[in-house]
Amino acid sequence: MNNILVVGSEGQLGSEIYSLKDEFPQFNYFFVSKNELDIIEKEQISKFVSLNSVNTIVNCAAYTNVEMAEENSSQADLVNYIGVKNLGEVSKENGISLWHLSTDYVFDGDSGKDYSENAIPNPINAYGVSKLKGEQVLLEIAPDNSVIIRTSWLYSSFGSNFCKTMLRLSKEKESITVVNDQFGTPTYAKDLAKCILENIVNTKHTGVKLYHFSNEGSCSWFGFAAEIMKISGSNCRVLPVASTAYKTKAVRPKRSVLNTSLIKKELGVSINDWQKSLKECLVEIKKHKKKV
Repeated sequence: MNNILVVGSEGQLGSEIYSLKDEFPQFNYFFVSKNELDIIEKEQISKFVSLNSVNTIVNCAAYTNVEMAEENSSQADLVNYIGVKNLGEVSKENGISLWHLSTDYVFDGDSGKDYSENAIPNPINAYGVSKLKGEQVLLEIAPDNSVIIRTSWLYSSFGSNFCKTMLRLSKEKESITVVNDQFGTPTYAKDLAKCILENIVNTKHTGVKLYHFSNEGSCSWFGFAAEIMKISGSNCRVLPVASTAYKTKAVRPKRSVLNTSLIKKELGVSINDWQKSLKECLVEIKKHKKKV
């Protein structure tokens, strides 16, 4: 039995993995929140891994508040860098694999092309810097059979995200303004969770592999919001606006679309268009509301 430890299990991706656990009964799962296992404390991780004979760690824990990271970069570093370092060292010391999630925000967005795994990172905000430091330290520690997956614009029927915010605002307002000069790819967390669970025991390699995973296609935040309104049947109008209209602490990449050809080629992963996955997520959100 492969014993999988999912760290940060209450976030969007951790929740999606939990929702899929019955579809992958070959695994024995341990879902832990920050209160149950703090990745800042290496000794806690070591004890948990040893006590429960953990074979694989999936790190869904992250400091993801891009704005707050500008004022609190030390806290972002604790989770996104030191926490990853601790997980990497424990994985190396115990001969187990680590699947770690990173972000398109390690790039500056100025390339004009989709970013491959070989593209040189150049983060332009504190959040991106902290995530890149996490990647770098994990690549240095290099626990075997481990994977870093960069993803982008994650949303889900669980937790707080752009998709659910737009749905809420559509009920409160006749129109909303959304930036139309930042481009990326919305990624349904359930698609990413499936990718991880389908491949978690199939990767046999020395050190750490780096992959990109996002849904297919790209759009602006305005395009994403407009599609949400269209699919949900909302009458709320979405109006485009330049990002300069909003004063933000953090600078964001203008175009951070990820090239996903490597993960499709090496792992045989099939990836949905972002519009198709958005439809599926909106159905799930409706189901959740009916249960409440």
